[in-house]
Amino acid sequence: MNILLINHYAGSPRYGMEYRPYYLAREWVRLGHKVTITAASFSHIRTNQPVLSRGLTEEVIDGIHYVWLKTPEYHGNGVGRVLNIGVFVGQLYRFSSQIIEMSQPDAVVASSPHPFIIFPAYYLRKKARAKLVFEVRDLWPLSLVELVGISKRHPFIMAMQRTEDFAYRAADKVVSVLPGTEEHMKIHGLVDGKFAYIPNGIDITGWGKGINELPEMHKQALDVLRSERKFIVGYTGEHGIGNALNSLVEASNLLRQENVAFVLVGKGIKKAYLQSKVSRMELQSVTFLPDIPKSAIPSLLDMFDVCFIGWQNKPIYRFGVSPNKLMDYMMAAKPVIHSTGAVNDVVAESGCGLSCSPEDPGMIANAVIQLMSLSEEDRRDMGLRGREYVLQNHDYRTFAKKYLDIIG
Repeated sequence: MNILLINHYAGSPRYGMEYRPYYLAREWVRLGHKVTITAASFSHIRTNQPVLSRGLTEEVIDGIHYVWLKTPEYHGNGVGRVLNIGVFVGQLYRFSSQIIEMSQPDAVVASSPHPFIIFPAYYLRKKARAKLVFEVRDLWPLSLVELVGISKRHPFIMAMQRTEDFAYRAADKVVSVLPGTEEHMKIHGLVDGKFAYIPNGIDITGWGKGINELPEMHKQALDVLRSERKFIVGYTGEHGIGNALNSLVEASNLLRQENVAFVLVGKGIKKAYLQSKVSRMELQSVTFLPDIPKSAIPSLLDMFDVCFIGWQNKPIYRFGVSPNKLMDYMMAAKPVIHSTGAVNDVVAESGCGLSCSPEDPGMIANAVIQLMSLSEEDRRDMGLRGREYVLQNHDYRTFAKKYLDIIG
């Protein structure tokens, strides 16, 4: 089968996040299929960007045919990002004939950081006479309404809603990484038999192979904390609005008198704000470090005692969550503090840590104290339960085969 996967932010180990398209595509290639990933040349979540000298550039990474479409750079969530989205959609139309000639798709998978790619994906599907799968990773525009507070009557939101409704009607199948979205989709045009749930997973075969050493800055900082016998609570990934890291900073303030260190590794639009807040509060226990390559994540997590992941206290999480970083935490066999109100909670389900209410610094602080009070052996057993859960339930090899069954 020839599969064309369109994902605005698709990355790879060479460029950084986002990894889901790469892991699925790599497994499809290993199973004997031809896969083409089409993505924008610039993404705010990648560590590195491909260099393009023209509107379309091809590249092969681990047997996957990448087609990069030139888009403008941007910062933050303003007009620049909207322009980047619009240009990418336009480039998909502009280079549609070349993309079809290169990929010869039997199936077009449109993966949605935003729903607007459904229009060129539908156009490509019609031209190629292929099947169309629409993959939903976040519910747009509902996430903007409930997380950011934009009015449902805003013209951009209304346009996005019409686009989402069209996507559910036009697609042959709809795949969601969130478990509780089917009823919402049915309200907006999805019919019975189209829905499938495939959450984010882990590259089990690659975990622990070819691990990179930590950058010297990270190693030195963590070595100092470990020499001081600090209990290290770590976070890796995006420092964004939805990550609720403000609550973690507030929890660190409550634990000033404890021998605890909080280490936040990554980048994002809220990082400068968090750093400023830590400085104002004179919190000596919080350390910020730059993001690192995916290949160095196992080495980093090995230096933590427990890991933190949190969410905002917003109704959008009634549909569930599927965070990549949580899979890494669990694969590293580290206990997890999960600050969440989501409908699904694999930390509680697997017994690999402690769950508490979202955006509740007091409960986060209490969870830290509880885990500190456990023996190293008990924390190790807790972490191993998470690892076993991931091995049994979140292997991308299994998800790739399930995806092929859905495509048909």
